[in-house]
Amino acid sequence: MTDPIADIQPPRISLIALFLKFLRFGVLAFGGPVAQIAMVRQALVEEEHWITSGRFNRLLAVLQILPGPEAHELCVHLGMMARGRLGGLLAGLGFMLPGLALMMVAGWLYVGWIAGNAGLAGVLLGVQIVVLAIILRAVVRIGQHIIEDRMLAVIAMVALVSTLVDVPFWVILIAGGVAYALADRPVIAALVLIVPVVGAGMIGHFAGEAETAAPMVAAAPATVAMLFIAGLKGGLLTFGGAYTAIPYVRADTVGRGWISDSAFLDGIALAGILPAPLVIFATFVGYVAGGPVGALAVTAGMFLPAFAFSMIFFERLEAVVENPALHRMLTGVAAAVVGVIAATFVQLAQATGARVDKPVFAILLFMAALAVAWRVKGTWVTPAIVAGGALAGWLIAP
Repeated sequence: MTDPIADIQPPRISLIALFLKFLRFGVLAFGGPVAQIAMVRQALVEEEHWITSGRFNRLLAVLQILPGPEAHELCVHLGMMARGRLGGLLAGLGFMLPGLALMMVAGWLYVGWIAGNAGLAGVLLGVQIVVLAIILRAVVRIGQHIIEDRMLAVIAMVALVSTLVDVPFWVILIAGGVAYALADRPVIAALVLIVPVVGAGMIGHFAGEAETAAPMVAAAPATVAMLFIAGLKGGLLTFGGAYTAIPYVRADTVGRGWISDSAFLDGIALAGILPAPLVIFATFVGYVAGGPVGALAVTAGMFLPAFAFSMIFFERLEAVVENPALHRMLTGVAAAVVGVIAATFVQLAQATGARVDKPVFAILLFMAALAVAWRVKGTWVTPAIVAGGALAGWLIAP
């Protein structure tokens, strides 16, 4: 019996035509990963028959389990199917370049003209408040897909609390993954989850007291290598959607004093309205922290895993992910990431709240943005919410 998958292959296409096809996808990549994947599906599955619908679905399922922006990884893999690894590279570059170029321009305008402009302070604060609503909605949406039982809910809650008390993220993720892999042994799973987290928290507490007693030392300046590593960490730990990169990039940039929480939220807002994977916010963060070279360094780190997983490892990973034990471990890690993002939302809300001098207005604006994000669907929703926040901030600015 012939394999129906083998009956459909991408048509012969030149490398230039391949690059231009995915560049067009990049120019039209508004609305986040769901809209981006739907656009690629319509063009390459329904219209041009590059791949069967069943194989597309299986490919997407694997990419959603792996770290990295799944829409971008999908483009890389489809380009590789058409013209090998060079095709994958060109497809991935075509898809990301429009957003990268626009975010570089946005970073230049922000640093040179917007940041520090007292007349725009209210506008930016309004944008930051509504972005918090968008992040909270994303936490709930991601959690609804990942938190499928009580054990996963416990892992997420432990991760939330642990992050707020400064337990290192890698301890949280490893503990969550191993605990869920051992979920059929609840006592051992509980010990695996709690003991490392409590131990790391105590070590961090005593280390923090020692640092407080020590003389203050200025934060090290951002270097190209450090910004690349910050992006790479975000790219490797992006489980369950682009919002999961937020806490790791924030820890390595805001946490080092290279960029403020307010500017960080401005970058997320810009990423939500540009045609690009949402992780392009890292480009903005890199620009503010280290100029054009810093922006390119963070971007290279963020997107390197998305290229590498498809171009180098995909065939092996597709087989490995079928392993049930590994699948459970990845699910546990994803649940821990939900808790980490929730904690990051709390931290960003606290930082934003400290700058609010009209709390009643801020709460009403947040609730209105949350209601729109919760109830209304469409590719235009995020840009509309951001624009509404900017208008509201401008109207009430002194």
